[in-house]
Amino acid sequence: MLGLGSSVSANQYPGGWLPSDDVRLEAWYRFNTGIHLSGSNVSKWEDSSSNTFHMLQADAGEQPAFADGILTFDPTSDTQNLQSSSSIELDGSFVLGFRIDPAATGGIVVASNSVVNEMIKLQADTSLRVKNDSTTSNYALETGHDTRDDAYWVISRDSSNSMSVHKDGVLQEAAKTNSGTFDINSLGARRTDLNPYNGTMKEVVIFKGVVDAKIEALRLNVQDRLSGL
Repeated sequence: MLGLGSSVSANQYPGGWLPSDDVRLEAWYRFNTGIHLSGSNVSKWEDSSSNTFHMLQADAGEQPAFADGILTFDPTSDTQNLQSSSSIELDGSFVLGFRIDPAATGGIVVASNSVVNEMIKLQADTSLRVKNDSTTSNYALETGHDTRDDAYWVISRDSSNSMSVHKDGVLQEAAKTNSGTFDINSLGARRTDLNPYNGTMKEVVIFKGVVDAKIEALRLNVQDRLSGL
């Protein structure tokens, strides 16, 4: 077991595409990488991009657990979450992916814990909510899909504000128009410490300013990576 102040460094992935291969990488919370532990809990998850949007948690009661490369958020006794001191601002096109295994619905995956109403939320077992200060978009899941599945998700928005949600490579409902800026500085809760996430998290990756012609190829690369975790 890693002790106080220990960290986990990157595994080596031989060959293949990596998010860092793309210049539009904005933040990357990489599987089993850049993890700083206080005992067996996570005090910091480093941003593996060059932008230093590190996610931290000084409060021991709010630190998610860590084992085998996986973070576990358990809200039964406290709101476990990680926060960055600065916000990622997605004010145009983007691609955002994550690999999670929720134990319950109603929790926040990615959000702002300083700006109200900025979130990606497991709204219900068959609904994902993507919300910012301008628009609320609820995506109904296709038959056979559940927000509590061990799954990989990719959310993408193009320059015309058309936003799509893919789960396990499958488009969930038709694209919706969602304008405005998404502010992100938290994993596992929204302002202020609301709707805590319950489940595990392996990786979160965010790209900003993706040109429309490149979104589909990038989405497929992200999906391919997340599916293998």
